[in-house]
Amino acid sequence: MRVFLIAGEASGDKLGAALMAGLKALRDDVTFDGVGGPLMQAQGLQSRFPMDELSVMGLAEILPKYRALKARIRQMADAVLATQPDVLITIDSPDFCLRVARLVKAAGKTPTVHYVAPTVWAWRPKRAEKMSGFIDHVLALFPFEPPLMETAGMRCDFVGHPVVAEPVASDAEAAALGDGTVILVLPGSRRGEVIRLADRFGDVVAKMAAEIPDARFVIPTTQNVHGLVQDKVSHWKTPVTVLSPADAQKAAWFKRADVALAASGTVSLELAASNTPMVIAYDMAWLSRQIISRMLMVDTVTLVNLVSETRAVPEFIGDKCQPAPIAEAMLAVLKNPNAQREAMALTMERLGQGGQPPGLRAAHAVLAGLEKAPVKDQ
Repeated sequence: MRVFLIAGEASGDKLGAALMAGLKALRDDVTFDGVGGPLMQAQGLQSRFPMDELSVMGLAEILPKYRALKARIRQMADAVLATQPDVLITIDSPDFCLRVARLVKAAGKTPTVHYVAPTVWAWRPKRAEKMSGFIDHVLALFPFEPPLMETAGMRCDFVGHPVVAEPVASDAEAAALGDGTVILVLPGSRRGEVIRLADRFGDVVAKMAAEIPDARFVIPTTQNVHGLVQDKVSHWKTPVTVLSPADAQKAAWFKRADVALAASGTVSLELAASNTPMVIAYDMAWLSRQIISRMLMVDTVTLVNLVSETRAVPEFIGDKCQPAPIAEAMLAVLKNPNAQREAMALTMERLGQGGQPPGLRAAHAVLAGLEKAPVKDQ
């Protein structure tokens, strides 16, 4: 069985690696081709080019790299058509991946699977209908997504969110980090996010330090933004601890934190898994903000709020992403941390916590969609 996969950023690399591990557990004869990061490469993928080339988000951010990305789209479509895999699996990064799938489907009959349903429930609802012309099967991370995809004419399976399979630190590991108020600061995993948010987050940290003089501020980082974060915080008025990407205590800090200030994204689910209350703040490039704000169909972008069907987590998006109200909200969360915990527990339950690992569920779904029976015993 030959599988061609394309992932465009770190979160997709995680999903792809878990899916590959699941497929290897179910099939003795599976081989991989395509583009992925270090985790997918560790599972046996030889990436055709560095995945980082595709880690671009936002309409304004894509424009300067449009020609290079367009060439890579054509290159990937040609590679699929030349190798004729049993299935093409594109992972998130819809602006790139769906264009590849469309070219492939227009020129051949390769089955196409897209892992991570596009946020048609948030904006651009017609994407589902457009996808149905070239995507056969969608693997969804959220339980409310399959009906939306199926209505548009695609098979769709909820396979669980990968956050439920990630290790969470114990209370003892968290307690070992000491007493006092710990505030986690998470300005994003993309360079553009860090550049836009770091100064505002630094102002929030200064305000929190003035209110809680003995507070400790900790910033976990990813490999692609570690140096940038260090440079940004060197100009902050308040001392902070920047964790290296490989820091073994990252999970313990997530568990230990009394509150977190985080950019919008999957990190809100990581915090929920650790039972850590949070405030979400985010902003985009000006052009992206103007366009997306006019198309947004939901009143919250925080995943905990969406999955739990509550509005328990305060969020400050776009022009509301200002230090003073963010700091005020964080102080309110510190005074009443239990206000979010029911919503966080419900979120984890709905995302599949305690069930079969999402990567294996995704592998089963892919094989079922291709009508290929597993050849290994479970």
